[in-house]
Amino acid sequence: MSISKTIRSVEDVKLEGKKVFIRLDLNVPISGEGAARKIDDDTRIQEALPTIKYCLEKGAKLILCSHLGRPDGKRNKKYSLELVGQKLAELLGVEVLLSDDSVGDGVHQMIHHSKEHQVILLENIRFHEEEEKNDPDFSRELSHLADIYITDAFGTAHRKHASTYGVPSVMTEKACGFLIQKELKFLNKLIESPNHPYVLVAGGSKVTDKLKALENMLNFVDRLVIGGAMAYAFLAAQGKTIGKSKCEEEGIAAAGMILKKAESHKVEVFLPIDHVVVEPESDPDFSNPKVVKEISANQAALDIGPQTVALFSEKIREAKTIFWNGPMGFFEKEKFSAGTLAIAREISAIDGIKVAGGGDTLSAVHSFSLESRFDLLSTGGGASLKYLEGRGLPGIDILKGK
Repeated sequence: MSISKTIRSVEDVKLEGKKVFIRLDLNVPISGEGAARKIDDDTRIQEALPTIKYCLEKGAKLILCSHLGRPDGKRNKKYSLELVGQKLAELLGVEVLLSDDSVGDGVHQMIHHSKEHQVILLENIRFHEEEEKNDPDFSRELSHLADIYITDAFGTAHRKHASTYGVPSVMTEKACGFLIQKELKFLNKLIESPNHPYVLVAGGSKVTDKLKALENMLNFVDRLVIGGAMAYAFLAAQGKTIGKSKCEEEGIAAAGMILKKAESHKVEVFLPIDHVVVEPESDPDFSNPKVVKEISANQAALDIGPQTVALFSEKIREAKTIFWNGPMGFFEKEKFSAGTLAIAREISAIDGIKVAGGGDTLSAVHSFSLESRFDLLSTGGGASLKYLEGRGLPGIDILKGK
């Protein structure tokens, strides 16, 4: 069944005997050196499996494409997809062949001679500087590898790169996979038909990164709950002292604009009323945090306080729709994780639609083992925010029509 009248699903395409180019987002975190290198979180690989398995079951010959990190258009072993290929082979139970390059005769020969139950994984597409430049010749070269283009890379759908935009612009047969369908299903609910009360929980550091999404969502939400470092831009915009708390200067003006628009749209805004603070100069290890209602000049806030947790929890409990983007504090350190943990638990317990997005937010959800309680953990932090601006995404819009 199609996800819309203009965008085809992988289920709408005849795959048997066809060469299928699948753009995925397998940009997973990898740590360690040499033989000790390991994938720290394979969520993005796991999310890609349903579309890959479906295409294999339908008898397609698969050419998988992804980026990893930022190699800046140069070949760099640190950013090789070798570990990703090994993990894919383990999870799929088929042989995954990693190509030396993304284009060229060698890749065509590998595809031609590949056998049933073998999958081709192209080496990191960003080893070519033409990828991020959306070079038309490079896009055509990639398009010649396959008969059909499928994208399931929601995390890069906001990029006009060769593999996300250039290739589908020159291929007739194109569609999206199951991950993008799931992302759009729930993200559309957030801006088309949300149940009310609708609460937007925002955190993290930069207001400016989320400004346009916040502006657009004020047209739909009933309440805006703000924690994390970005809360201090809002408090500063209200003329309150924030001491040495992290705050981007340009974010204060942006926060002031959001507060004015929220007032005009009759959206309730809730900010921290107490804070877990440290004194960075006298306590550089942050070993002596304390709770205060007002932040003094020598203090920096690293988490929301217990009264704020109670206030935010009360406003969240009544929600029927929640979008959460950004932690409530420096949750990576246990001393400053209580606020994020409490809010994560409250969100996960509501009887309604629960969507979380953003890398740090998902890390928090995973670290608290709350994954199963959310309707969607959006794999595209930047892409989901761009989509919620209400202006579409180039990597999805290019799939419309033939």
